[in-house]
Amino acid sequence: MSTAEENRLRDSEFAFPKERKEPLTDARHVRNAVARFNQVEGVSNSERDEAWRRIQTAARKFDVDLSEKDWRELS
Repeated sequence: MSTAEENRLRDSEFAFPKERKEPLTDARHVRNAVARFNQVEGVSNSERDEAWRRIQTAARKFDVDLSEKDWRELS
């Protein structure tokens, strides 16, 4: 996704909307958001909880299997 495309996304299309980090626009981006989840800095645990819920919703939408039930299970 180009920077221009990313700039056109709504905040709600990101796992971390305030930071506009980890877009959730397709299955590949959902998997990437999970892989990079712990690399996002400067967010609270409650923001991580909200981001994880967004990722779970996007995973269901794009048929991505998540083995983790909670972001705290990520290594």
